[in-house]
Amino acid sequence: MKKQRDDKSFTENPTSSYHVPVLLLETIEGLNIRPDGIYVDCTFGGGGHAKEILKQLDQKGKLIAFDQDADAKKNLPANDRIVFVPHNFRHLQRFLKLHGIRTVDGIMADLGVSSHQFDEAERGFSTRFEGELDMRMDQRQDMKAVDLIMNYSEEQLHKLFERYGEVTNAKTLARTIVEVRQHASMRTISNFKQAINNVVKGNPNKYFAQVFQALRIEVNDELGALKELLQQSVDVLNAHGRIAIITFHSLEDRLVKQFFKKGKFEEEEIEHPFEQAAPSPFRLINKKPTQPNQQEIKTNPRSRSARLRIAEKI
Repeated sequence: MKKQRDDKSFTENPTSSYHVPVLLLETIEGLNIRPDGIYVDCTFGGGGHAKEILKQLDQKGKLIAFDQDADAKKNLPANDRIVFVPHNFRHLQRFLKLHGIRTVDGIMADLGVSSHQFDEAERGFSTRFEGELDMRMDQRQDMKAVDLIMNYSEEQLHKLFERYGEVTNAKTLARTIVEVRQHASMRTISNFKQAINNVVKGNPNKYFAQVFQALRIEVNDELGALKELLQQSVDVLNAHGRIAIITFHSLEDRLVKQFFKKGKFEEEEIEHPFEQAAPSPFRLINKKPTQPNQQEIKTNPRSRSARLRIAEKI
């Protein structure tokens, strides 16, 4: 029987000021956790999902928590069953091997930007604040959003905004940026918004959100990292191990859906007309993505675009 939402362990969250975990109950149930198993939280953040995974594990169980944002380490619980890896989850296999782990029983990732990152003005993720146009998840990397704005060609910017932000006038936006940057600074959020203000179409808040999303995805190579994680999951998961991925926009969701269905991204060449493509190494647990209910959206409006897909290694 499905657990009810009044379970306090799933509603009380001491790190809510950092990030409210999305689809928490659904993710934990979907992972089908074995008490003595080894699990990976690819996006530790405020530790909300990790805390509930740990509750399901006995003393033999282990949780490996990845997060490239240095601030996340402050949320680590005092628990010797958790191992923190301060790196991007695209390095999953490498760091598991460094810790003597070859395979695991479950993997989860919440791909949303944490509330903490959005609310820290100096990180440059939000249009609501003034700060440098930064957007780096990992502060150790060199490239910032302002570097893209100032150095990418018009064609690169056009493709970036069209693909990652679905900006309707991406070509005009790219051309405007290239023209304005020759005589004006675009180092800060206000500089940038002012520079492109004349080409904003429709609702300004929605428009800027799409533009900022595109920049953030590119700065952090979010789709590239997701692809690498999914590809590695095939070798890392034990038989009947599960992977649960929470996405927040259609580009991510499409990648997860395709990989779970086919087990690869590239189309397989079939030479013989009666030859069949290799089957996917996964069994879908939920054929349609799980979405937050109205109560969760009311409590945490940022969860409204979340989509959870779960698959099991065959």
